[in-house]
Formats: sequence, C-alpha cells, structure tokens
Amino acid sequence: MRLKDKAIIITGGTSGIGAAIATAAIREGAKVLVHGINEAEGKTTVERLGGNAVPCIADLMQDGAPEVIVKSALLAFGKIDGLVNNAALFGGTNISEQELDHFRAMIQVNLTAPLFLIKAAFEELKKSGGSVLNIGSINAYTGESKLLAYSISKGGMQTMTRNLANANGVHGIRINQINPGWVLTEREEREKIASGAKPGWPETLSRTDIPFGAMTTPEQMAEAAIYWLGDESRPFTGSVVELEQFTIIGRNPEKL
Repeated sequence: MRLKDKAIIITGGTSGIGAAIATAAIREGAKVLVHGINEAEGKTTVERLGGNAVPCIADLMQDGAPEVIVKSALLAFGKIDGLVNNAALFGGTNISEQELDHFRAMIQVNLTAPLFLIKAAFEELKKSGGSVLNIGSINAYTGESKLLAYSISKGGMQTMTRNLANANGVHGIRINQINPGWVLTEREEREKIASGAKPGWPETLSRTDIPFGAMTTPEQMAEAAIYWLGDESRPFTGSVVELEQFTIIGRNPEKL
C-alpha cells in the first residue's frame, strides 16, 4: 500500500478527477477528507468510499473555507500528510465578453483558495514532511481564447507551485503539479451534450482529436496522483508534469 496510514485532503473530491483520486488513495491505504460543495453529492461519494473517507462541505468562495477544511481534517485524523488542490471553476469567455465578477470568482476558487489552503495546512505539512499536489491544466501555458480567466488562474497556479516548492523544500514539504489535458469527466460529457453534442460523442472522436483512440479518464489521472502523494516521489518538488495526449508545443498530429 503506497499511502498506508496517510491523511490526505482532496478538494473537489466528490466527482470527476477528485473522486477518482480519493478512490485510488483509499485503495492505497490512505484516509481521505473529501471536500465538496454539494452535501448530497458528498454524502453519496463518502458512502461509496467507505469508512476511510470523511466529508467536508465548504464553499471556496468564502475566505474562511481553508481553515474550515484543515480543522475538519485534523479533527478527523489528527494530522495532515497530503493536500490535493483539485477543486476548480471551469468555463469562461474571451476578453470582449469577460466580466469582472466572473474573473474574481475564477481566481478565488482556482488560485486564492489553493494558496491559502496550503498556508492553513503548512505547519501540519512541516510536521509530517507532507506532499501538496496541485491539479492544474494544460491551459496554463496559453489556453483557449474562450477560457481566458480559467487559463490565467491555472498559469498562476503553476507559478505558485514552483515558487512554494523552491522556498519550502528546506521544510521537507514537497509541492508538485500535474496538468491534465482533455479528460472525460462526468462534467465534460454532460456539458458537451448540453452544447449540442449527441450522446456517445466520445466514441465518435477521430485520431486527430485523440491520438491514442480514447479519451483520458479520471482514473488514469488518479494513478499519476498517487505517485506524487506517496513517499516514492521524495525528494522531488517543484515538478509540473503535463498529462496530455498532445505535446504542449501544439496539436499537429500526423494524418492517418
């Protein structure tokens, strides 16, 4: 068991990549605080995960949420060995249509809350020699024009990861980041249908869209996360790893 007896906080852990990481972490022996915003969804997820999962409902739009989450983890487990900053707002628009309130919300949830969660858990992570894993996005490098605010928030997360890693390796804390590309989450499938795609659309994609013939799954992301949360990745810190079927240089596949 690669995470035996570790206590890990996973934000946005009730669905998608977060829920997959929680499932894999518990399989590997961890105890997990599953953070979410929807109480019913949180209850369902924790019931499925079993006795080593504890729910925490907190709105990351609220400045006090990081302290609530950390206190809940300490109450449940008495320590913190790992933190996964996975919760995020997605979507957006281009510069012509960008509104201030939307931009502020995106930065609050995707960047400010992760930073202050790390701060709230910092002393406990020092005690445990803990690991922080930030879930970024391939959009951190430039991003789509219609994902302006989201891309900016993930670019900021990438800089935050490297800055904090550089500063705090001396404290024994590791801070790394994975940048997923296109992942077939429940939300992605639902939103594509809402925007006009037909049910079963992932099976109709060409190799130009998905070179390996199938979309990346949350479970595949979770397996990568386990490495960065476990002791086998020690002492590596400040790593930003792209988990994408295309290189970050550009999407120019050979035509079949």
